[in-house]
Amino acid sequence: MSTILKGIAASKGYAIAKAYRLVEPDLSFQKTSIANVEEEVARFHEAVHIAKSELENIRNRAEVDLGAEKAAIFDAHLLVLSDPELLTPIEDKMKMEQVNAEFALKETTDMFITMFEEMDNEYMRERAADIRDVTKRVLSHLLGVQIPNPSTIAEEVIIVANDLTPSDTAQLNRKFVKGFTTDIGGRTSHSAIMARSMEIPAVVGTQHITKEVANGDLLIIDGTNGDVHVNPTPELVKEYEAAQEKYARQKAEWAKLLNEKTVSADGHQVELAGNIGTPNDLEGVHANGGEAVGLYRTEFLYMDKEQFPTEMEQYEAYKAVLEGMKGKPVVVRTLDIGGDKHLPYLDLPEEMNPFLGLRAIRLCFKEKEMFRTQLRALLRASVHGNLRIMFPMIATLDEFRKAKAILLEEKEALLSEGVNVSSDIEIGIMIEIPAAAIMAGQLAKEVDFFSIGTNDLIQYTMAADRMNETISYLYQPYHPAILRLVKMVIDAAHKEGKWAGMCGEMAGEELAIPILLGLGLDEFSMSASSILPARSLIKKLNKAEMEKLAAEVIELQSMEEVAEAVKKVVAFDA
Repeated sequence: MSTILKGIAASKGYAIAKAYRLVEPDLSFQKTSIANVEEEVARFHEAVHIAKSELENIRNRAEVDLGAEKAAIFDAHLLVLSDPELLTPIEDKMKMEQVNAEFALKETTDMFITMFEEMDNEYMRERAADIRDVTKRVLSHLLGVQIPNPSTIAEEVIIVANDLTPSDTAQLNRKFVKGFTTDIGGRTSHSAIMARSMEIPAVVGTQHITKEVANGDLLIIDGTNGDVHVNPTPELVKEYEAAQEKYARQKAEWAKLLNEKTVSADGHQVELAGNIGTPNDLEGVHANGGEAVGLYRTEFLYMDKEQFPTEMEQYEAYKAVLEGMKGKPVVVRTLDIGGDKHLPYLDLPEEMNPFLGLRAIRLCFKEKEMFRTQLRALLRASVHGNLRIMFPMIATLDEFRKAKAILLEEKEALLSEGVNVSSDIEIGIMIEIPAAAIMAGQLAKEVDFFSIGTNDLIQYTMAADRMNETISYLYQPYHPAILRLVKMVIDAAHKEGKWAGMCGEMAGEELAIPILLGLGLDEFSMSASSILPARSLIKKLNKAEMEKLAAEVIELQSMEEVAEAVKKVVAFDA
């Protein structure tokens, strides 16, 4: 029977394909006595061998698709599978107690997992997670149960999952994965951002899609309206096939704007930039006509590694991006770890409210050597392009002064060592804390630019966790309160002759773009796939008219009223 589930529209477009459930299988088993121990040990070795082969294939695919850094997470799993200190006790248990391999494996690895989890060192606690993942994989082969492995998908599918982790998305074959839908998440969750970078439709936050869908069910993902149709009627399939064709024609029209400047109908030019996480993401920026990199999230250099990246490793990554942009601006955000992002080798305290705690610039002040290493690498790379450095999570003027002072100290040290450093590096901040937006007039006197991080600014202003789908209704980019803060920041920057950009997801949303143009935003940075649709829209807008619209909507009372006011004035692409 055809049913429809509502979720959050996370990535535009339409997909029609069979469901592929990326859900944990049943790995339960019974303890049994074994008569032929040698055969049981051989069965265990075979399961380990198959698991190794799988992991090597996954790792190789991740290296090709996402680069060596992302693939390195699977090296740790392969090391566990080759560690005699883990494998030998499992074999010994089978031989001495004459028990089945499943029981020996689980009993032994549970002991190691408990031991590692009780250690004070965060890095060692993370090893417990590696052992748990590897145990699950070997156990599945012993039981003859298939663990979902998206890297082996060989037909067009739609992924159905509770959520998608970075390691899940690393395995997705873009040729066959046509879309995905999840139980949890919001527009700014990792899975949603990944969907937009892969340019596939996605609906997240459905709450119970995994309970409603079986493997092989026919699904329609409507990433524009946030609908998931389960086992749709033939008539509905035809409707969406027509919608797919129409959307493909629209994308072909947008592609004609690839090499054009972003200029409004009345001649006002703005800059459209791309958000990236690694040098590999530059391909998407260029393929979509990006005029700059407006946000380089450097934390991806630190995540999924066994230790801090060296100064040279960071220098090479920053150099690659700067050279790759061939003189176009690159805004690099200094390390933004904390909140929902952690480093396995950095032992951070448990916090009641990690999003309000030791994160971003606050963490950099505590871990000064880590911060100084990153700044040195950035400064050394600055001669290879047009570098702009941005400090995240700035709440006060003193914090900016302190961060800038450390940067200038490292610059002087490099120059005294005879190292070339660009003399033309702009230094700015992310505006993501309401206090900074309110004090923008004072901050603008000392910074070179602002970039508004709306993902966090919205959650802090509305006191609503943006990762919590149960209160997703409070993630309101167009609420007049948010728009007033944005206006304050832009006006403050312009008063001091500085530029203001936006690197939160709001910058690429079609309902927001007319308002932001009217408010005077200079730079819009977004997922690469949003750049050409944004350029198409801006070319149809008259800035003078959008100024009147912006002045009107900030006086309204709700996000719904703002959205309706924009729709009355602006004709959006279908």
